[in-house]
Amino acid sequence: MHPLVASPDRRRGGRRRSLRRLNLALALRCIADDDGFVSRADISARTALNKSTSSSLVDELIAGGLVRELGVTTRPSVGRPPTSLALVTHGPAGLGIEVNVDYVAACVVDLTGAVRYQHVVSRDQRGRSPEEVLRLAARLGGAAVRAVRQSGLVPFGVAIAIPGMVDANAKKIILAPNLGWSDLDPAALLDPAELGLPQGLDVFVDNEANFAALSERELLLTGTSYLYVFGEIGVGSGIVLGGNLYRGRNGWSGEIGHLTVERAGLPCGCGGRGCLEQYAGQEAILRASGVRTAVGTSLGVGPTATLIRERAERGDTSMLVALERAGRALGVVIGNTMNLLDIDRVVLGGIYKELSDHLLPTIREEVTTRWAGARWSSPRIEAAVHGAEAPALGAARSVVRRVVDDPACWLGSDAAHRSSTGGTPRTPSGFEAAADPQPH
Repeated sequence: MHPLVASPDRRRGGRRRSLRRLNLALALRCIADDDGFVSRADISARTALNKSTSSSLVDELIAGGLVRELGVTTRPSVGRPPTSLALVTHGPAGLGIEVNVDYVAACVVDLTGAVRYQHVVSRDQRGRSPEEVLRLAARLGGAAVRAVRQSGLVPFGVAIAIPGMVDANAKKIILAPNLGWSDLDPAALLDPAELGLPQGLDVFVDNEANFAALSERELLLTGTSYLYVFGEIGVGSGIVLGGNLYRGRNGWSGEIGHLTVERAGLPCGCGGRGCLEQYAGQEAILRASGVRTAVGTSLGVGPTATLIRERAERGDTSMLVALERAGRALGVVIGNTMNLLDIDRVVLGGIYKELSDHLLPTIREEVTTRWAGARWSSPRIEAAVHGAEAPALGAARSVVRRVVDDPACWLGSDAAHRSSTGGTPRTPSGFEAAADPQPH
């Protein structure tokens, strides 16, 4: 037999390993989707695998530190009561880092997606080099890794959320106009030693709004289609179809902030004119209302959503006019996007979540006049579950989602062998602004 042609036995062995890998993913997905309320028998029934195969898969997931037995279920059953299964709360974890124009945030979640650590450093990044900003991100991520290791958590990868166009497959930033970055490989600038993670660990990069969209866990679990609109200094969106993020051919989908509101309108950092974010972004609202103070964030530092909301609630005419203009611009673009995608559900995140009481009536009014489906259905436009922490949270959850979708990648890793067999859940530190950590 030619040396490059696999023997029939080898091919059969490869197929068996591949099938086993798929079946492990099926079993773990069943447990993840119904955490704490599923048994070996349930997995067999849902996957059409026989009971002995299902039980063997579960045993392998338990031995690999991904699944734990909770004890006998209270559901009525014939014969011996089944044992319920759940994901572990120690072991594999996801580290999410958001690098934004005026802050850097870090978040760690365990395999269940529960937040175990959150922290943010407020600082204007404009004018700073990518190397300097990513060193801060690495220090923040390293502090997160050290904190969660005390709870027996082992980060399996790091995902970075960036406000701009990202090639997620190549893990490169194409253009982040508000940061002044282009053609950048952030993974190459992150020091694994600073992060406290081993060389060669997976680093994922995506747009902040895409990751923020993935923080809406309940919508994802139910396979809902929705448009997630995320507003801060820039404006972006994540498109979720049937519970799956749609990135487009190049991964550049969702750049709603650079859709045109006025053809010959205000100049934008992307090089165009009249872009949505020049009328509905955070700084655009502040500028239109006459606020002339230092650059702020949506995290409670400086002229933020709190300042905007308080001025509006006091009846500040200029602020009310600025919010009206932002709501109209958002409504026009959202309505057109709903027509294009045939989506009737919209989630407003970032600063728009905090300002939803003031923006939603105008957005809904505008969408109703522009969305073709309004004659037959009422659009669902609502505030997001999570606020400014959503991109880092969604980024962290995207890491553990990879483990759930392909548990073999964890079971065969060095991290699995280093993982602790226990650990007490750590109380999240809260998403609060903090002083800039000092350089080493």
